[in-house]
Amino acid sequence: MHFLITGAAGFLGSALANRLVKENHTVRGLDDLSTGDPAALSSEVHFTRGDVNDRPKLWTLLQGVDCVYHLAARVLVPESVLYPREYNQVNVGGTVTLMEAMRDVGVRRVIFISSGAIYGERLDQPISETAIPAPRSPYAVSKLAAEFYVRTIAALWGMEAVCLRVFNAYGPGQHLPPVHAPVIPNFLRQSSSNGTLVVHGSGLQTRDYIYVDDAVDAMRAAATAEAVDQAIINVGSGVETSMRDLVRLAMTVTGGQPEVVYNPRSDNGPSRMCADLSLAAKLLEFQPKTPLETGLRLTLEQDSRLQRK
Repeated sequence: MHFLITGAAGFLGSALANRLVKENHTVRGLDDLSTGDPAALSSEVHFTRGDVNDRPKLWTLLQGVDCVYHLAARVLVPESVLYPREYNQVNVGGTVTLMEAMRDVGVRRVIFISSGAIYGERLDQPISETAIPAPRSPYAVSKLAAEFYVRTIAALWGMEAVCLRVFNAYGPGQHLPPVHAPVIPNFLRQSSSNGTLVVHGSGLQTRDYIYVDDAVDAMRAAATAEAVDQAIINVGSGVETSMRDLVRLAMTVTGGQPEVVYNPRSDNGPSRMCADLSLAAKLLEFQPKTPLETGLRLTLEQDSRLQRK
């Protein structure tokens, strides 16, 4: 098959691209490199630097493509609070531009990588796809709006659309910005160096962490699965892990003795997050394979940035 991946140089995008070329598919990648690293891509990926809002460039890249994976997005929740207009421009506007270009060229299927963040605070766990979204940040709002655009434009023009709501993905190579770093690589790096682990809130809040290879399994399955048009599907581990348990696991895996600081006054987001994977199992035959401790060990072993210097 011939694929286009937007956001191809990012964490999930590069892992997906490398998997697809390893399976002998033809892969074109687009990324503006605002956070991505083209060095993470296999030399067999046909990479182009560019903006997802560049419609003429999209027309060129979409020629002969069977399926598009749309991952290009701004993804930092705290940053979205400060710059909601930029998040709307990229995450929503870029999605609409891509859908228009796909319509013009006649691409058959799009797989939009959304986020579990759109659910917000939920008392009922695990969270099924029928739960009414209650986004709590401009980032989450932008992902939900993009879902509606993808499904609506696809339905109007005879394209197949699948939305995958990926929960907290992690693994080697995850982007580590100087501020608002993702929790798992940050905890592993700080624990390895006996630094400081800052836990926002009480530490009792839970999240669903999915290892990158498992997330790619689900994304890969969505390209060829049948009867998935207009489907919204959760992708996670199906396991709740509290921040306190994550601290303990990070210390176990690294052997470090970091200082653990709790900041009870900071906003720690939803109190609980766990994906119901029933639909993913049914439609994608998806079953995550990597327990959290195993994934943390693999991440530490394969990412030298997180190891003790």
